[in-house]
Amino acid sequence: MAHHDHQQVTDNYFLAPETWTKVRNSLVFVALVSWLALAAGFATNREQFHFSYLVAFAYFVSIALGAMFYVMVQHLTGSAWSVTVRRLMENIMFTIPVALILVLPVIFGTHYMYEWTHAAAAKDPTLSKKLGFLNDQWFIIRSFIVLGLWTLFSWRLYSISRAQDDNGSLKHTQAAERWSAPGLLMLFLTASLAAYDWVMSLDPHWYSTMFGVYFLAGGALAFMAALILICLGLRSAGYLENSVKDEHYHDLGKWLFALTVFWAYVTFSQYMLIWYSNLPEEVAWFQRRLAGGWYNWRPFLIFCHFFIPFFALMPRASKRNLKVLGFFAGYLMLMHYFDIYWQVMPVLHGKGPQVSWMDPVAFLAVGSVFGLMFWSGLRKKPLVPVGDPRLDQCLAFHNV
Repeated sequence: MAHHDHQQVTDNYFLAPETWTKVRNSLVFVALVSWLALAAGFATNREQFHFSYLVAFAYFVSIALGAMFYVMVQHLTGSAWSVTVRRLMENIMFTIPVALILVLPVIFGTHYMYEWTHAAAAKDPTLSKKLGFLNDQWFIIRSFIVLGLWTLFSWRLYSISRAQDDNGSLKHTQAAERWSAPGLLMLFLTASLAAYDWVMSLDPHWYSTMFGVYFLAGGALAFMAALILICLGLRSAGYLENSVKDEHYHDLGKWLFALTVFWAYVTFSQYMLIWYSNLPEEVAWFQRRLAGGWYNWRPFLIFCHFFIPFFALMPRASKRNLKVLGFFAGYLMLMHYFDIYWQVMPVLHGKGPQVSWMDPVAFLAVGSVFGLMFWSGLRKKPLVPVGDPRLDQCLAFHNV
């Protein structure tokens, strides 16, 4: 294994077994309770179950996709500043394989959620033209193709990084770059396709060529927020205090700020282009989400998802204050959930939000499985890529 002795003196790159076991047991308990409760919800209100589940599923998958994007970007740019947080990125990315199983309730719930599965769709002049694409068979095939590709690339990148821990060979860095270049193209195409299938087709009369970017922007933002919270959690437990310093948190804060702006830009652009063209097949989506009790949801997202974090995170001092940064990381993860909820739930509750106990239960059920997959990757394995040749450069990083 490649060693960096001057750093190993001050930082332990391995979780204590008792710490790992304690967190694992907590996640298992949450998973058991929440999945049992969700099963009761499935038995009592099948429709609400599937919609609540879809919100949670889309939320956590979007975060994993955000992680995959950033892992690939770090490899392609030869980034040195992020080396000590890249292993945590890789572990978030490597939660994707569990989605191959967690997608099943979405697949089995198509009839409850998607209008294009109903017999009346064949008689609809608009939907009838889309049924060659929007049908159960192709929905299932596309879902497993995209999840299979994400699993392949996440597994390969994770394996390359772990192999480099043992020998520090530069060939692993080059291999990661070779996989990341086509991987980014694959990610944008397949993630957009998945967003269209799982979320946009809830309103099958409507379409937006920007929806895939909108979905990915939210996921990237929530991923960056999750990464910050994980780093801070490990720091509070006594890990990576000298490896992920204020300089690194400053850059993570910059990314959190930049992605807040990018999400707002994409969201506004989509709305502006649809408003300007004012075509019936395009405005239907916003009409549904500006009706009844949903009317106030949009200004809520604009103000709380953009303006508050925008002005709060703009100052340099905010990005270097770990309490402020941690607060807004958690805050923006909550805002991303509200954004996904706003994309999905108006199809079920057209008159306005109707909060169900299954919403938080589905969140905990899906989140605990993703959490267990993430946490399993930290057992007896280094918290940073110790074989990366740029590790020393990262440890000496100073923010300008």
